[in-house]
Amino acid sequence: MSTLHIYNSLTRKKEEFSPITPGHVGLYVCGPTVSGESHLGHARPYVTFDVVNRYLRHLGYKVRYVRNITDAGHFEEEGRDAEDKISGKAVLEKLEPMELVHKYTELFHWGMRLFNNLSPSIEPTATGHVIEQISMIEDIIAKGYAYERNGSVYFDVKKYAEGYPYGQLSGRKIDELLETTRELDGQDEKNNRVDFALWKNAPPEHLMRWKSPWGEGFPGWHIECSAMSSKYLGSEFDIHGGGMDLQFPHHESEIAQSTIAHGHAPARYWMHNNMITINGKKMGKSYNNVIKMTELFSGNHPLLEQAYHPMVVRFYILQTHYRSTLDFSNEALQASEKALRRLWESYEVLKKLEHPGNAEAGDTQLDGQIRRFCEECGTFMNDDLNTAKVLASLFEMTATINGIKGGQLKANALSADTFALLQTTFRDYLEDILGLQPLQAEQSGDRMDKVLSILIDIRKDAKQRKDFAVSDQIRNQLLAAGVQLKDEKDGSVSYTIE
Repeated sequence: MSTLHIYNSLTRKKEEFSPITPGHVGLYVCGPTVSGESHLGHARPYVTFDVVNRYLRHLGYKVRYVRNITDAGHFEEEGRDAEDKISGKAVLEKLEPMELVHKYTELFHWGMRLFNNLSPSIEPTATGHVIEQISMIEDIIAKGYAYERNGSVYFDVKKYAEGYPYGQLSGRKIDELLETTRELDGQDEKNNRVDFALWKNAPPEHLMRWKSPWGEGFPGWHIECSAMSSKYLGSEFDIHGGGMDLQFPHHESEIAQSTIAHGHAPARYWMHNNMITINGKKMGKSYNNVIKMTELFSGNHPLLEQAYHPMVVRFYILQTHYRSTLDFSNEALQASEKALRRLWESYEVLKKLEHPGNAEAGDTQLDGQIRRFCEECGTFMNDDLNTAKVLASLFEMTATINGIKGGQLKANALSADTFALLQTTFRDYLEDILGLQPLQAEQSGDRMDKVLSILIDIRKDAKQRKDFAVSDQIRNQLLAAGVQLKDEKDGSVSYTIE
């Protein structure tokens, strides 16, 4: 497969990728809702689309990668539960909403750096684009596909479905939705239960609120992505990505409102990664199996047998095709750690090897085999970014590398050109495209320093918001464990371990 083909969720088939503007790619990926710590479920989409971004750049495209931050308006539209997650969590943590947003955005960025994800070209926030969202809502109302009720604005899904293929992305049918949508409080002001909110009226106790033509309120979840993607990528762009769980209602709603606002769907290609399960179960609070990134890297979770290096998690994710379900287990992570170490050791050997310079290959069969493995890496990536097969090809080549190191093979068993191709292929795919890095030999003391640093930061945050009960609890429990904290005059904290 000489050209890039990707699976388009909208058409349910692999299609040859052809950007709107030759040489340029517009990529939009739905970012996190920063109402809490990022967790293992966030790792897969952002590692997946980091590789998409990296590979497009490797192919020579100039990529504008836009990934938003949802810092307002993400709610579930279920009556009394239909509240902004940010405001609700801010009340619980006794923080200003934007203080909470900053805290969890920083933690998200910290996790992305550890995963070696490249930063997006633009990272807009929902709160920074309320004007654009209001403008888009006004346009949809003017075109007759939205209506106002008691200060809230709803998109008329049933009217939209009369002229457009609503449900094309997710496979949902509106008649089935009308029958299966649960009876919930707050549905009576909608024309139909399937209508979704573009704007919500803010009750007096709601913290995050903006003035609008319909009164003070806050934006719906879906409108933010439509407004920001069109602002930075145009009304039609190349690729829209996200987790499979966003197909409905989020992405389906994006298509509907953008189609009315702009006259066409927002993206040509829709890419969705599959979910991560844990020991065969869906991640969820009810299963008590949500593993935060801080817990994943420190090992501090009942389901974890040890701490896992971010590169081990990244490698584990890339060992499975992005559209396949990925089941998380300690056994799988530990096997990934061993495999990554073996692969990287071979790569380190390869970087130090030198070819004697003979033009002819000593073993033409081996030479041809290595060239085929190298060429297959590009073929597999062009076939819907099959990173699992790329890694398998790289492993196939380690036997030759280790054979040269061990003396069973001479370096000139390969031609000079093939040897150079082997080195280039490993560098390009292992580091530049898959974004992997070596596992540093981490001593237990280094790991303890990182864990203590996290706890000290949490205690500092508690003290700043005058939550002295939590601050004292952290200090006292650490003391009981043999770690004594000392608050320095300059505001820093030192510690001694007994």
